[in-house]
Amino acid sequence: MSDDSSVPSEPTPSDDSRDRISRRLFGGLIGGGALTAVAGPTAAASDATTSGTNASGTNASATNTSGTTAADRTVEKPFRSRPGARSGRRPNLLVILGDDLGWADLSSYGAPHIKTPNLDRLAREGVRFTDAYSGSATCSPTRFSLYTGRYPGRTKGGLAEPVGDRSQGLDPNHPTLASLLKGVGYSTALIGKWHCGWLPDYSPTKSGWDEFFGNFGGVLEYFSKLGQLGEYDLYEGDATYQDLRYYTTVLTERAVEYVSRDHDKPWLLNLNFTTPHWPWLAEDDAETGAEIAAKVRAASNQGQVLSALLHNDGGSVEKYTEMVESLDAAVGDVLAALRRSGQEDDTLVLFASDNGGERFSYNWPLSGNKSQLLEGGIRVPTILRWPARIDGHQVSHEPAFSPDWTATLLELGGARPDPAYPLDGTSLAGYLLRGEEVPERDLFWRVRANRALRRGDWKYYRDAAGKDHLYNLAQDSREQADLAPDRPELLAELKGAWEKTAAELLPYPTA
Repeated sequence: MSDDSSVPSEPTPSDDSRDRISRRLFGGLIGGGALTAVAGPTAAASDATTSGTNASGTNASATNTSGTTAADRTVEKPFRSRPGARSGRRPNLLVILGDDLGWADLSSYGAPHIKTPNLDRLAREGVRFTDAYSGSATCSPTRFSLYTGRYPGRTKGGLAEPVGDRSQGLDPNHPTLASLLKGVGYSTALIGKWHCGWLPDYSPTKSGWDEFFGNFGGVLEYFSKLGQLGEYDLYEGDATYQDLRYYTTVLTERAVEYVSRDHDKPWLLNLNFTTPHWPWLAEDDAETGAEIAAKVRAASNQGQVLSALLHNDGGSVEKYTEMVESLDAAVGDVLAALRRSGQEDDTLVLFASDNGGERFSYNWPLSGNKSQLLEGGIRVPTILRWPARIDGHQVSHEPAFSPDWTATLLELGGARPDPAYPLDGTSLAGYLLRGEEVPERDLFWRVRANRALRRGDWKYYRDAAGKDHLYNLAQDSREQADLAPDRPELLAELKGAWEKTAAELLPYPTA
């Protein structure tokens, strides 16, 4: 429990609520290998924004690059810090990642057909970032950048796009967000998708997390837990954990249990959902999941395993909507448990996606998808809430990316980076808490097929064909008006800045 007696606790649950808790507890005992959680009802947002349509039949909010409806814009204020606020303690840190969630896949970001009341409520209670980015365009490099606070290309494992076999992973000797916070007294846990290497050489518990419950790989079938190596991939620590229920439910229960504990020191929880990553399965799709699992078991090589999990013969916009809405409900359950525990005021919650969306995502007006460094591949929904220190109903248009959040969380937790592993991110703590300007700096991305650098409103981008482009994102977030021919000097300047940073990174393997 929080060591700040001023934080209010929730009322005792009603008999009705106790009945619901008992039913979920019973389900956990039947479906899981051990008692994992006691969860209450999802926190509903009674004032959730709904999207309307204009005369042409299109969603009115979709045409707004900030991703809000007209109703949202009447209550959202430009971000301003609250310098006089003091919490009296270091915050708990709850970092929640969706998986392949597109920038506009939340109703608070303009989705016309997906309802996300819990995440919309989180945004109303904190700050919604319109120009926030992932550290890379695919799963594991972004996780490297978030865990280390550095460009993925600083480390050998970060060169994999993404990590795909046992030879690749995050060096256990490299400092991480978890190890540095653990060094200043934090309890640390990672629940969900790790995707930074497999046992025996790589694991969250080898990289600073006290506890791990989740999957090592980048994808699994939601019921059987068969993953990309064709093996069962649900672990508690370094041992397999048997639970054949829908994976989002399993992770939610474990996260609810963690935040509900009587903690005697501040904690970091990385909660990494696989939702809404393929295969395209909702909670009532166990039969389809069994068909995919059968293909995985019958596969004779890893390519066939991935082909089965990729689920190219399934999915739909409607199914994807179900998955995103189940993610929203799961986040609602965890936030409700946090509220009941009395720790809500002193817990910083950061929600984001690990990269842009794909196949069925709603990214309008952005171009591109996962794996590309166009805006749709790296700009992600990002929400931050910390009631004790930051006001709600705010929106920020400051550019930020994954390594910035690492630097920010370390500063807020009282931890210092290791001088031998300098961060590439910039702490936003001064901006968030003290009214300071965000320092001018470049946001840099490198993947095998693309390159990109953002400086202010300007973005330098090289496509897979090797052609250089220049965009003004303030005027053209869709990246359709290429200004490279009109601004050759600026293009050369940004290209040179990109090449200077790239020269510091490890080269990609040639074989």
